[in-house]
Amino acid sequence: MERERLYFFMLNIGHFLDHLFTLVFATVAALVLYREWGIGYAELLAYATPGFFAFGVFSLPAGWLADKWSRDGMMCVFFVGIGLTSIATGFTETPLQIGIGLFVIGMFAAIYHPVGLAIVTTKWRNTGMRIAANGVWGNLGVASAALVAGYLIDNGGWRMAFILPGIFSIAMGFAYMTLRWNNIQAERRATKAAETKVKVRASPSYRTMLIRVSAIVFLTTAVSSVIFQATTFALPKIFDERLQGLATELSGLTDLVAGAGQGDVATVIGTLAFIVFAVASIAQLVVGSMLDRFGPRHVFMVVAIIQLIFFSAMPGLTDGIALAVALGFMLGAFGQIPINDYMIGKTASGAYRARIYGVRYVVSFTVLAVALPLIAFVYQNWGFDTLFRILAGAAVVILIAVTILPRRLPSPEAAPVAAE
Repeated sequence: MERERLYFFMLNIGHFLDHLFTLVFATVAALVLYREWGIGYAELLAYATPGFFAFGVFSLPAGWLADKWSRDGMMCVFFVGIGLTSIATGFTETPLQIGIGLFVIGMFAAIYHPVGLAIVTTKWRNTGMRIAANGVWGNLGVASAALVAGYLIDNGGWRMAFILPGIFSIAMGFAYMTLRWNNIQAERRATKAAETKVKVRASPSYRTMLIRVSAIVFLTTAVSSVIFQATTFALPKIFDERLQGLATELSGLTDLVAGAGQGDVATVIGTLAFIVFAVASIAQLVVGSMLDRFGPRHVFMVVAIIQLIFFSAMPGLTDGIALAVALGFMLGAFGQIPINDYMIGKTASGAYRARIYGVRYVVSFTVLAVALPLIAFVYQNWGFDTLFRILAGAAVVILIAVTILPRRLPSPEAAPVAAE
């Protein structure tokens, strides 16, 4: 039992690191590199775009390799590979070099979601809560990217934000390998045995329902990814623009208590982003519990309505009110995360689950990559208020799509009717 808890804990750490590595650059670009390298924020985002394409495109081969070889083995590759690449990225000197580093980080980051989620949904019951708890760790990685980078900008330089997590990830990789080595060997033997089993054909009604659910999953995945990317990647910059007054006041209060002479506004902004991300991640636990009790249809509708309300309210707001409304739309953005993964876990066959998650994350992270130029274009031409209105429209699309979800998801256990 203790080994099982440690196993789940290490998978959660992996999700934490996955999102931290992919978003460190967002804070570094927003607060430092545009000044240090003399490049506009919108232009810097272009160098992150290939990394998010890699984050999506390489999800499918990662899932395929996991199903064919070993899911735990692929997790070891994830920890060590992304750690080494992050360290190398910390030593880059030009925008092109950091763009290459972010691309390779994206390649290794692509491993986690199809592989880690396949492990979580196959190995344990109470799927909704397990996915939600795992998702909270991913959100904490998002939040910690802003916190760590903001702190190191003020106290040690942006390069250490890549190097120190890289060292930690490599150590985690060897610890994970030690814990799961015997299982990696057993998994390889089980995979070969499974390939010799007789295949079965699904019933027509199951296939029809599965196509319907899959279409909704992939549509809402794409639209939700735009919302997730816009909120998580742009939030440090949004706070840098909208919360300067509040950050200056809080920095002054900190100086008064500590007896210092000059506030660290970047640290305060990074801390505020961390608090919003961390508090909003609680929504996943609530959603996970509701999924196990009520299913995805009504839960997804409530989450979409929350997004619509708060995105519509955000334009023009600053300081304390903007912070409160940002917390509201982040509750919706994070609350939606476990829903599609839950539906895949309930409808997909276990033998192919990592590959199906791979397809889901190809869609998700390819859209994440496309969303970066969208964010840059909208910000450069109209500012963040227009972006919030676009995101409110995206929430409407999700709400309409979710209304046609079936009340009960098709089960793979009931699907087979004949051997091939």
